[in-house]
Amino acid sequence: MKNSGASFPMQDSRVGTVIVMTGIRIELNRRERAILRAVAAGRAVLVWSCEPDLTVDGCWCDHSAVHNLLEAGLITGARQVGFGQLTPAVVTKAGAVILAEAAEIVA
Repeated sequence: MKNSGASFPMQDSRVGTVIVMTGIRIELNRRERAILRAVAAGRAVLVWSCEPDLTVDGCWCDHSAVHNLLEAGLITGARQVGFGQLTPAVVTKAGAVILAEAAEIVA
């Protein structure tokens, strides 16, 4: 995922979805978009820690992609849990905007 100060939306098939939110350009690669869609579909579980892990359908996800989505505030846990405990992953409001705008770009 890349962030820049550009102020216009665009899409580059090599990079993936590019969305502009509040003046910040967020570029999601294909893997990050797939994880975001899986979280939105209710198929993901976070294992909470200082660097949370994520499973989709019981399979571990790319740690860097999960870190990027969490850091950008696009996904989070459904509830606060203790270190090492599980919580369903959910898409944040910002993540929902990204998904909606990505659908518009593709359409």
